[in-house]
Amino acid sequence: MKIEVLKSKIHRATVTEADINYIGSITIDEALMEAANVVEYEKVHVLNINNGERIETYVIKGERGSGVICLNGAAARKFLKNDLVIIASYGLVDFGEAKSFQPSIVFPDQHNRLP
Repeated sequence: MKIEVLKSKIHRATVTEADINYIGSITIDEALMEAANVVEYEKVHVLNINNGERIETYVIKGERGSGVICLNGAAARKFLKNDLVIIASYGLVDFGEAKSFQPSIVFPDQHNRLP
């Protein structure tokens, strides 16, 4: 049997932009993506700590070192610049493997840089 477990998490990142005119997705600094083991076009859940909103979308690679966390398209109505967010993705693993599986979790600073 396979179960779904947390694979990757970017915890308490700061939204830097919200672009209603883009077609959709979330743009994430490439350095944060690598540290959290997230790939471009991967499905993620984005949780807004400030207002409780939760969405599913996919990731677009942002400029490395820019600190960008930009909610695009319709999501820009639910997330504002400076909101704190949790970005999480999940993976399927065998039940036995799940007992020892360790997700990649990163804790960026207030500028979305890694300590």
